[in-house]
Amino acid sequence: MKKVLVFAAAMMAVVMSARAEEKKSPVTFQYEAGAEVVSSYIWRGMYNGGLSFQPTASVGFDAVDDDIQFRVGVWGSIGASDWQFKKGTPDAEGNRYYTYFVPETDFMASLRLWGATLGVTHYYYYGGMPFFSGLTDEGGSQTEVQIGYDLGQTLENVNLYFNWYTMVAGNDGYVAQDKNGNDYDKRAFSSYIEIGYRLDMIYDMTLELQIGMTPWKSYYTDYEGGFAVNNIYARFGKTWDIDDICEIELFASGSINTYDIRKDNLFVHAAGDNKIGGYQKLNGTIGVGFWF
Repeated sequence: MKKVLVFAAAMMAVVMSARAEEKKSPVTFQYEAGAEVVSSYIWRGMYNGGLSFQPTASVGFDAVDDDIQFRVGVWGSIGASDWQFKKGTPDAEGNRYYTYFVPETDFMASLRLWGATLGVTHYYYYGGMPFFSGLTDEGGSQTEVQIGYDLGQTLENVNLYFNWYTMVAGNDGYVAQDKNGNDYDKRAFSSYIEIGYRLDMIYDMTLELQIGMTPWKSYYTDYEGGFAVNNIYARFGKTWDIDDICEIELFASGSINTYDIRKDNLFVHAAGDNKIGGYQKLNGTIGVGFWF
């Protein structure tokens, strides 16, 4: 993984140097802020919670006719674990599941060079855990790096993109055995490969299609199995521009996680924890976003 990152950084530096000789433009300061309210918090094919408020903000700069972009930002989520709010509702076996709030804050930084992206994100989950967690701290924070490329930044009307995310620190490990049969904690380097396409339609409507895969035993398969397709995703949205003050988007999305999919986990008729962590395989959400 280190060799891959070093090679990618070297290639981007070569491209940046060559393109910078072709054209120059002033550096401009950029910012963005907004929020979404979603009926369910769905992330990479996994149900992470119910009705949620998810604000975000970022600052940075653009340069060389916007071909170079740098951003630092923060994203958050606060919501109930089940949008039906069935607090205390017992399941068929008499277990009670409670709604609760699961706040999360993600800290992000990214550098985009003519469609290629290098990024890092630190996921922090509130609940008594330290900001930087250990390898097997249950519920602890995680840090991942990203390498990606968006063809839409270099080829007109080709809105195809690719991203590879890998967790490199924090809670991302499992118990393995060495050749002598002794247990030890092993880092998984959980990875998620994302291929997507954005289609711009009439009346400011958009359709985004995406497939997400994990290449080996990872967080996305509960550290079991190997390669898996864990997110087949579609999102449809309609945007309104309000007098250059803000944009409002109404959207709906759906996803299916094919890893270990069975009849009994396609949709779980229960509240709270019984859906979380990828157990429920068919998920969807509706929402509204505001962007300034």
